[in-house]
Amino acid sequence: MAAVSPIPWSYSRVVPAASPSIDHLALTWRSLDDLLATLSEEEWKLPTGCPGWSVQDNVAHLIDYEARALGRPGPEHVPTDVAHVKNPLGEGNEVGVDFRRDRSGEEVLAELREVTAARLAQLQSLTADDLAREIETPAGPGTLADMLTLRVMDTWSHEQDIRRALDRPGHVDGPAALESVTYFARYLPLVVAKRAGAPDGTTVVVEIGDLHRAVVAVDGGRGRPLDDAPADPTVRLTMPVTTFAALVGGRSDAPDDVVVDGDRELGAAVIAVLGFLP
Repeated sequence: MAAVSPIPWSYSRVVPAASPSIDHLALTWRSLDDLLATLSEEEWKLPTGCPGWSVQDNVAHLIDYEARALGRPGPEHVPTDVAHVKNPLGEGNEVGVDFRRDRSGEEVLAELREVTAARLAQLQSLTADDLAREIETPAGPGTLADMLTLRVMDTWSHEQDIRRALDRPGHVDGPAALESVTYFARYLPLVVAKRAGAPDGTTVVVEIGDLHRAVVAVDGGRGRPLDDAPADPTVRLTMPVTTFAALVGGRSDAPDDVVVDGDRELGAAVIAVLGFLP
């Protein structure tokens, strides 16, 4: 392995992190490091369900984002193959990914370790005032705290892309997984009412492994979350956490294992439009 020390996961703090998302990021980076350290060079190059990206490309994307968050300039590079890119966000992501494609997995892992160790040190220095600062996020106007949730979601999602490609499931419970799935679930009212066109009076329950249950009611053409599930919802969708992550990301390798109880036509319509991430 490259002569770079792994991230010091045994770090301790004198005071708690300003946001639990910081610890959740650290947890996900550790989970990724443990997995990636075991890979052969052939496994680094395996394709994933993220269009056009290999295992290595997913890692390169995470490196590129965190390096830019550290204030490091992005590479001056023009990608050669952008057939799988669909939007401006994807175009920007592809620069740092393609820039690292001719490197070995060992080199990419060494860079991931260096960048995430530096990023963790930066994040640990944040205060509550820092987190409340208003910024523009990929999801629109928000705060730095909102951006950290997006970083947890993005990092965990790409870890799941990698694990599906390797057939090495894991990290589908715990706080980082819960923060990610909870973030995704906030969009389900829009998915059910607008994208799937569920009629007024509809209730949809989405059971996501043992991690989260989302309940959506449709009224006046709008979806709204409910705290409790009715005894007899219009449709109930039950799926593993890994399947939910793949479906909301629009991944080509999303498993076909959702159990639909109730209105099967509506259930199929919701499943078909779950891919709402850009």
